[in-house]
Amino acid sequence: MGKLEGQVAFITGAARGQGRSHAVRLAKEGADIIAVDICAQISSVSYAMSTPDDLAQTVKEVEGLDRRIVARVADVRDVDALRAALEEGIAELGVPRIVLANAGIGVGGPNSTDQDWHDVIAVNLTGVWNTGRIAIPHMIEADQGGAIVLTSSTAGLLGVATNEIGLLGYTAAKTGVVGLMRSWANYLGPHNIRVNAIAPTGVRTPMAANVSLAQLLEYNPPLARAMQNALPVEMVEPADISNAIAWLVSDEGRYVTGTVLPVDAGSLNRR
Repeated sequence: MGKLEGQVAFITGAARGQGRSHAVRLAKEGADIIAVDICAQISSVSYAMSTPDDLAQTVKEVEGLDRRIVARVADVRDVDALRAALEEGIAELGVPRIVLANAGIGVGGPNSTDQDWHDVIAVNLTGVWNTGRIAIPHMIEADQGGAIVLTSSTAGLLGVATNEIGLLGYTAAKTGVVGLMRSWANYLGPHNIRVNAIAPTGVRTPMAANVSLAQLLEYNPPLARAMQNALPVEMVEPADISNAIAWLVSDEGRYVTGTVLPVDAGSLNRR
């Protein structure tokens, strides 16, 4: 029996990358999954974003573990669509005790514009708020406690030496996620709902491991230095983040709330 047996997890950005990894990891521990993803391109994002086929692969992998999954296409910027997706999942699987506000985009580069700022704030900060604000009332009403993990970044814990619009927006959003987490942790503590943030260094996903990022590092050497890890790895793997989250949301982390857990290969310690 897994340590999350009988629980339901609501995960955004679940079609691929970290989101799919989280869905599979929690399913291995016995959780059923409500998975959402935009499965479409945002014009300011230079790398190819997820597709319906990606989300279908997440479904296949979760079902291959003999767990149930409800997967829906929804944009975290659209609170009504996101709410509809969650409510369809609840109708089939029950109220989630685990919420992972994981959906995020990376934008930036020498030619980024004001639109990059607006899009990255809308997805990486407002989208996290939307995820929490639609799930929290259900969790409170169910009165079963639970755990929420918001995906921040090492960028949310330090200042990168840049004046590039998209990267400033990314840093502002990931910093805002930490403040949101701290407020929710205090608000939801009396309901035995724990709220934490995860702060990865670079993770080997389509968002980070793409040509545009490589070009950006060449363009911005201070950013390249900021992304260096203390341990001899260029990036960590999605499974490394999923393993940390699986601990945070389980009873093993039952008294951990209001904190940021870096999974950063020592990058913050280098500052």
